[in-house]
Amino acid sequence: MILLLAAVACSTESLAAADKAAAGAMGTGEVILIAQIALLLLIGRGLGEIMQRFGQPTVIGQLLAGLILGPSLFGWLWPGAHHFVFPEGAAQKNLLAGLSNVGVMMLLLLTGMETDMKLARSVGKPALIVAAAGVTVPFACGFALGWFLPRALLQDPGHRLVAALFLGTALSISSIKIVAMIVREMNFMRRNLGQIIVASAIMEDTAGWVIVSLTLGIAGAGGITPGSLALTVIGTTVFLAFSYTIGRRLVYWLIRSVNDSFASEYAVVTAILIVMCVLALITQAIGVNTVLGAFVAGVLVGGSPILTQHIEDQLRGLITAFMMPIFFGLSGLSADLTILKDPHLLFLTAALVAVASFGKFGGAFAGGMASGLSARESLALGCAMNARGSTEVIVASIGLGMGVLTRNLYTMIVTMAIVTTMTMPPLLRWSLARLPLRKQERERLEQENIDARGFVSRFERLLIAADDSGNGRLATRLAGFIAGQRGLPVTVLHLPKHGSHRAEPNRTTAELEAVATSGAKKGHQAAMEKAGEGRPDRVDVSARMEKEAVDSAVAKESRKGYDLLFVGLETMRNADGTFSSNVDRVAQGFEGPLALTIAGISSTALFSTGINILVPVNGTEPSRRGAEMAFALSRASKARVTALHVAQRTTREGERPAQRGRRKSEQALLEDISTLAGRYGHNRIRMAVRTNESPDRAILAEARRTRADLIVIGAGRRAGQSLYLGQTIASVLEHWEGAIVLVAT
Repeated sequence: MILLLAAVACSTESLAAADKAAAGAMGTGEVILIAQIALLLLIGRGLGEIMQRFGQPTVIGQLLAGLILGPSLFGWLWPGAHHFVFPEGAAQKNLLAGLSNVGVMMLLLLTGMETDMKLARSVGKPALIVAAAGVTVPFACGFALGWFLPRALLQDPGHRLVAALFLGTALSISSIKIVAMIVREMNFMRRNLGQIIVASAIMEDTAGWVIVSLTLGIAGAGGITPGSLALTVIGTTVFLAFSYTIGRRLVYWLIRSVNDSFASEYAVVTAILIVMCVLALITQAIGVNTVLGAFVAGVLVGGSPILTQHIEDQLRGLITAFMMPIFFGLSGLSADLTILKDPHLLFLTAALVAVASFGKFGGAFAGGMASGLSARESLALGCAMNARGSTEVIVASIGLGMGVLTRNLYTMIVTMAIVTTMTMPPLLRWSLARLPLRKQERERLEQENIDARGFVSRFERLLIAADDSGNGRLATRLAGFIAGQRGLPVTVLHLPKHGSHRAEPNRTTAELEAVATSGAKKGHQAAMEKAGEGRPDRVDVSARMEKEAVDSAVAKESRKGYDLLFVGLETMRNADGTFSSNVDRVAQGFEGPLALTIAGISSTALFSTGINILVPVNGTEPSRRGAEMAFALSRASKARVTALHVAQRTTREGERPAQRGRRKSEQALLEDISTLAGRYGHNRIRMAVRTNESPDRAILAEARRTRADLIVIGAGRRAGQSLYLGQTIASVLEHWEGAIVLVAT
């Protein structure tokens, strides 16, 4: 590492000499900046990887990279080389400061995107009590400590109040990113305590950034004056109220419009960054600094239902791979651990760590006990809330940049952040491992495991290709059922009927949109009735008339990112059980799963409640997906479901071992289907087993026996130019006159 630093220093010196000799060459400031970035990325990534392998957050390694490259080590061992690589000139510092400011905003954008407000609302009262105590107690400790700090540690002894506010804020904030990482690693995310821990950290983080913004407003005004403080508080209140109401819908509309209208790459990422900059400028204008605007932008963007995992990963990759190592490396560069050679400063730093740990642990522990948690659970809460990490460093960096904190006090705060963050993971792992699993928590974990394997549970956006026919209206309504249960956005492509010259296509499009909306309301109501689930978002339904050919219209729309296509066209099948040419063209234009919907002779009955659904199951993954679709549809329509398994049995003496093996396999299959049904509120479903029949005959016979209104079958798409789902599906389509949904994956 020292050889690498020496090489960079020598090359920088040579470049500086060359720059003086050659006019018009690249300025040394830019060359030095590139060298600094390369070092911060290289060493930050390497140390972050090492720290992660030892169970520590990556951010600790990135902070240590800055400490190694700064005056704490590199500058202490080799001052001349350190001066070449990190010169003290104002111009060079301004380059780094600009990069650091952008880094702060993008880190807060990511923090906001990872802030799950639904989780915070779902936990409710316990998290609110813990968060209130977890902020109030350490803030009071930090504020009190600020009044007793030596004058030498203050930038301006006359503004001790601002320094005390900053210190109180720094001690009261927790790092949601690190807390969530450890809780997720311990498989505690869905347990009661895990939810309270993460939700409390979310509330503390949100409250902390509001406090930071108010403190910055006071610092900018040079102290507390009634007029400026009132403007700051009123401006912040109005900004937050507008953002979380009208602003939320505006951000969702913007992301959806850009995603659906722009053909260029990463257009949504650009839109998100613009939202961040606009909100940051607004908060700066009302006097509360850009940090609050960037954080709120992240919360609004993260809550948008149109934000796919792919887009989120793109933005997260840019921030974690580039901005995080640079910002936290620069934060470490600004600290100088050599000051701890002074016994007085070392003692003060130890006292700061002790006060910070006591205040945070004590506040969270007291909040846990007050909310009715056990002593063991409150102990785990106290351990979890003591992680400050990135959040603490961001606050301290802002204070240093504004001239509120001296470099010595900044170094002490960074040291405290590193110590408390490194001690939190092992303490939290130890405390969580001592907590028994409750019955409710076991059920929730089982539900999470089901969703992890699920099909419907992973949908983010639905597309409907339908015309004004019974098939089209049924497909639209069923898609609304699915969307309403999880608040998924829906797009309806109204395709004209073959040979249709209807005079009012816009009216028909509006009718299809109304059908989808009505189905979504039913699905939303069904989700609200199930205990333990969060309130889904209101479904956003958009519909438009398509004039292009069916295949090109679907192919063009599918590029915008959809998880499932419902298809409902006037002509869906031919007399021999194969699919029509229109269905073939739709299937060619969409690479994902299809839900092919045929209303049959009972289309009117399917709009009522209490219908009968039959779903065949055979143990394959496509079959399981069909079963999940059936359970999800029945949940909104309050339907009765029969799961049919077709078994082949033999009575020959020599095949008894094989027969026992088949019976065990059948039993495991039926148990899996029963568990999947329970996930969607069916505590008991009807199970039917038919033996020694062909699958198509068994399905048709059972459908007639149970008077099924709807058959749902999951099948795999076969290779070929035409859509083909196998001979069993073709035979059922040929002989069944009722409604059917084919889930083709």
